[in-house]
Amino acid sequence: MGNRLYTLLMGLAPVLLALALTTLALVAVRASPGEAYVNMLRGAFGSTGRVADVLVAWVPLLLCAAGLLITFTAGLWNIGIEGQIVFGAIFTTWAARTLDLPTPLFIPILLLMGALGGGFWGLVAGALKAYGRVHEIFAGLGLNFVAMAFTNYLILDPWKRPGIASTSGTELFPKAAWLPTFGGAFALGPVEVALAVAVTVLVYLALRGTRWGLELKAIGKNIRSAFLMGVPTERRMLSAFMLCGALAGLAGTTQSIGVYHRLTPAISSGYGYLAILVVMLAGYRALWIAPVAFFFAAANKGSLQLPLQMQLDSALGGVLQGALVLFVVLMQGVRGRVASRQVDVASRQVDKEQ
Repeated sequence: MGNRLYTLLMGLAPVLLALALTTLALVAVRASPGEAYVNMLRGAFGSTGRVADVLVAWVPLLLCAAGLLITFTAGLWNIGIEGQIVFGAIFTTWAARTLDLPTPLFIPILLLMGALGGGFWGLVAGALKAYGRVHEIFAGLGLNFVAMAFTNYLILDPWKRPGIASTSGTELFPKAAWLPTFGGAFALGPVEVALAVAVTVLVYLALRGTRWGLELKAIGKNIRSAFLMGVPTERRMLSAFMLCGALAGLAGTTQSIGVYHRLTPAISSGYGYLAILVVMLAGYRALWIAPVAFFFAAANKGSLQLPLQMQLDSALGGVLQGALVLFVVLMQGVRGRVASRQVDVASRQVDKEQ
């Protein structure tokens, strides 16, 4: 009973601490915490359209989180996921502007192009890590800037709208390249929802029940030991980066053909960086990334009501998300120290008895 209570308290503590910190921030600016939380809930779930908007944000976030789960399993910090989203959108845009096909054939090709674009940019990051000995964090950040600069170049020069030099985006894609939607729900369709769910299930099965997944876990635990045991570490790291990039590229595709229907400079919407927090809060477990990603999407969309209703900055949702992740990591450290002390006490008792 005591162990169960301890586990429950340690699980609830990050949530309560995050809410307490967010509440203090609201009190500091003389805003009503209760009113703010109610407005966030209404902003996320107050109507069918708002729920659809949450799901629109949930899909790319879940795709990116599923991809990051692969690289995290191998002990790799794929910070370059933002650029991989962008390159997926770039490849998709090229296909949407070049090809002329009916929708049933067009959409699968666009999704494939997005996966190829993101996978290619992920492979570049992986090659810098595996062969260039460049740390993936620095390589990823550099490649993100390159991808964003390349996007601006394409929008302002070769893909610019006729007679207009504007960073607002390219021309709209042809209607055949738009993802079909549910009824009147804005920008939400069955294809992207089914895709996100299927990808999450496949990642879970691959990491849990395949030799490839076991080898990635071995690399993440100790890359040198994995190499000595015969694991092809470089190839596995490249495959992790490539697959993560492919899923991020799919997120870029859903953004470009499902939300904006064009290529825009902010096509990634920060979902790559946000997905890192999702995976950390989910404890690097595939079963938890879908609900955690949904919570993050709801917090993002719900916080948009704060400037409209209370003249507060919408960054409050980010404060709640960041505080929650921070306290989860903190509690994991506390639990680890408590467990190590218990082991020390037990070992001392054994020594005394002997």
